[in-house]
Amino acid sequence: MSGSVAVGEETSADGTSETGGHSTRSSIIAMFRLTAEHRPAMAAAALLTLASSALGLAQPLLARGIVDAGGQGRAYWPLVLLLAAVFVAEAATGAVGRFVLERTGEGVVRGLRHGLVARLLRVEMREYDKHRSGDLISRVTADTTLLREVVAQALVDLATGATVAVGAVALMLWLDPLLMLLVTLTVAAAAVVVASLLRGLRAAAERMQGAVGQLAADLERALGALPLVRVHRAEEREAARIGERVEAAYSAGVRTARLASLTSPAVELAVGGSFLIVLVIGGLRVGGDADSLGDLVAFLLYASYLVVPLSSVFGAIGLIQRGMGAFQRIEEALALPVEPVEPVEPIARRAPETGSPGLPERRCADRAADGEAPAPALALRDVRFGYVPDRPVLRGVSLTVPHRQQVALVGPSGAGKSTLFALVTRFYEPDSGTLLFDGRPATELGRGPCRSRLAIVDQGTHVIDGTLWDNLTYAAPEAAEADVRRVVELAQLDEVVQRLPGGLYGPLGQRGRTLSAGERQRVALARALLTRPSLLLLDEPTSHLDAINEAALTRVMKEITQECAVLVIAHRLSTVRHADRIVVLREGRAVASGSHEELLAGSAMYRQLAHGQMLRPAQP
Repeated sequence: MSGSVAVGEETSADGTSETGGHSTRSSIIAMFRLTAEHRPAMAAAALLTLASSALGLAQPLLARGIVDAGGQGRAYWPLVLLLAAVFVAEAATGAVGRFVLERTGEGVVRGLRHGLVARLLRVEMREYDKHRSGDLISRVTADTTLLREVVAQALVDLATGATVAVGAVALMLWLDPLLMLLVTLTVAAAAVVVASLLRGLRAAAERMQGAVGQLAADLERALGALPLVRVHRAEEREAARIGERVEAAYSAGVRTARLASLTSPAVELAVGGSFLIVLVIGGLRVGGDADSLGDLVAFLLYASYLVVPLSSVFGAIGLIQRGMGAFQRIEEALALPVEPVEPVEPIARRAPETGSPGLPERRCADRAADGEAPAPALALRDVRFGYVPDRPVLRGVSLTVPHRQQVALVGPSGAGKSTLFALVTRFYEPDSGTLLFDGRPATELGRGPCRSRLAIVDQGTHVIDGTLWDNLTYAAPEAAEADVRRVVELAQLDEVVQRLPGGLYGPLGQRGRTLSAGERQRVALARALLTRPSLLLLDEPTSHLDAINEAALTRVMKEITQECAVLVIAHRLSTVRHADRIVVLREGRAVASGSHEELLAGSAMYRQLAHGQMLRPAQP
């Protein structure tokens, strides 16, 4: 993935990886900023954790008092009861503090996921050409889950663990400076070992998160085309392909686990070694009456108690190193350029008249003044565009789509027809030239008002997981049932409604798999008609229809043009021959335009298309 570093790569003096771009300190600061809305809760959790730790620090002193009282023949039961009460209070405050931390972590993740989802839904289409959707989904799920542990646990553990460790060290230093020096030397040696392990942990974690993202992307790819996979008996090939991603994630995860697993034992060995040193040397000194037995017991308890805060500190640092890879991937997703948020211009609607097909009324803004010709619903003026530099797809296309007319685009594959639709829907912006809606430049209107004027039925015939009603009303959620039933009739969906359990409220299955290809296309058409657009874009509307339904759709298209403009991409002659005007595209240029008869007489390219496979008349 972008920004990942190989294990063992050198880092600069400030801790920034040569390829990563973030130092540990800057990443900790940035991750701490994620908690801005949760500072009170984190402060409460930190105070509870510190209170629990303070109660724990008091226990060795109480144990020393019990030992000394017992050795001197004094009553020690009150101290025992006090020690038990302190122990219970420590457990209770620790449990409450941990719950507050966990809830805070969930809150931070919720905010991140809301932000990521909102961002990814508005990312520029050019960026989606560069990223795989499965990998982006992984950033919303897996990466935020890992980051939750960092925010909810590591940051607080780092602060409280360091504070408690300082308190324990101070008390040990007060009890016996010499023994404390021996403990310090032992722990320092372990710290050097842990620091060397952490240098490779971040890179390994980044590689693991990247591998998980690629795994999600490949799995999404296979499941999204499952019928294709099964028909071509490609299950084993896809399993092997995805299996390679699984193995890569496994290898990266094992390396991360190996490095992470060595940190805690290193700390525990250091503390355990210091404990043995204290036990031996302290025992000899007690035997020589150098210190009281109570002091030795207290010091030993603090030495063992030091394991928890030190483990918390080193564990938090290791977890932060692992989380930095996820944090960087989330940052990359949040930095993707997005379309600007613009107000959607309201659509003028009217109640359908008796006998009317119930199609849209043109906007008042679209009406021309008395004696003036209205501006076309859509106009392109010398539009040029390429998905990558120096490889143009459209090379100066100019055309107009007047209101209440149907304009058809024809041409061989790769001529630029679908690209032209992508520009009209404002998925991409022209490299040069102008798009005008109702005589107004698209850049002046903004994306939202442009899209509010149009509806599209593309070849993908997108059907969402839900009911037929959900699909039909997707763009018009407040539509009345009478309007929905009207477009059902127009799109010839009556049989589908009767067949589905639940009728209009019957589920269609994932991607509409309970429907045929032609039925999915008619669902998309009905959904588009329900929005009552000023401009309707149809991309191969008859490609999945039989001759009877194609003829019915042709009649519907004639009715549609009584109320709105239609721009249609088609390869079938029967679809375009009745268009008011046909534009012939070739290699990104409009090489001819006119009616069907005019083009047959004057355009060699159109005659070639009409007599070839591209525009073959529908067979009866």
